[in-house]
This record gives sequence, C-alpha cells and structure tokens, in this order.
Amino acid sequence: MPDLRKTRKQLKIAIAAMVVADVVAAGILFSPLVGSAASRQMQLNQLFVEFRKKTKDVEPMRDMPQKVATAKDQISDFYKDRFAARDSELTTELGKLAAENGIHILTAKYKEEEPETAGIIPVVIEGSFAGDYLQLVRFINSVERSKMFFTVDGVDLAGEGKGPVHLQITLHSYLRGV
Repeated sequence: MPDLRKTRKQLKIAIAAMVVADVVAAGILFSPLVGSAASRQMQLNQLFVEFRKKTKDVEPMRDMPQKVATAKDQISDFYKDRFAARDSELTTELGKLAAENGIHILTAKYKEEEPETAGIIPVVIEGSFAGDYLQLVRFINSVERSKMFFTVDGVDLAGEGKGPVHLQITLHSYLRGV
C-alpha cells in the first residue's frame, strides 16, 4: 500500500509552489513596472499598427524572384523591339521617317560611343534635313514616336523667308550588343 504521508507531503509542496507562483504573478500584474491594463492595451495597439506597417512595407518584396525574371524578359523584349541590331537599321528608319514626312536628308553622320552598360552601344546621329517648316515639325514628332528608340538632343532651324527650312538635329539611339 502506498505511503499516504509521503504523497500528502509532495502534494503540499506542489500546492505551496503554485500559491507562490500565483502570488508572484499577481504582484507582477499589479506592480507599477508593468503598468495599467489601459497602458498595456495601448502598447498592444501600437505594436499591432507597427506590425501592419512593416507588413505593408515588405509586401512589394513578395514573389521577388518571379518579378526579377519578368523584368529580365521585359528588358530583353525592349532591347529586341526598340534597339537596332545594325546601324543600317537606324539609317533605314530615319530615311523612312523622312520620306513619310516629305523632307530630304542632306547629311547624316553616325558615331558609336563607348558602351556604358553591357548589351547596348550608344550611337550619336547628327543630321541635316530640308523641307517645309510643318513637315520638319511632323518629322521630329515622328522620330520621337518611332518604335525604334531615338532621343532628340538638339535642334537648330535655319531658313530664309521663302523656300525650304534647314534642320540640324542631334539624336541618340542605341544598338544591341552582340
């Protein structure tokens, strides 16, 4: 038969330990170090607002590997669609735009610059064109709207009261690297 005295003694020790733990917990709960229930609730609300803000800040980072892969594909498509593979494509495009707008190409110089980044080669195009003022304005507009990527850097107009207007234009474009 089990010894009830030993069991009773162990039970008293366990109950005493629980009472001490309860007293310590109650002391911590009501101590000025922890604060009032209202201050704890306010702190909890503040932490919850901070949690939501940080979650919102991190939201754009979700699915980052897929976003990077998509961006690489978009860059590749942009290079393929908007940058010429050869400088003859730039010449052809400018000639086509000039013909569509009824102006004449007097001169055109193409100069490749040092590549700034891998994959593209900047090209400076200096051209001289002649035509009516309205045709030249349409030409500049069509160059800026062209599917091939051109940026107009400088424009100089010269002409007399009657006759054709001469346009000096400086453009930038890019070639796809090998």
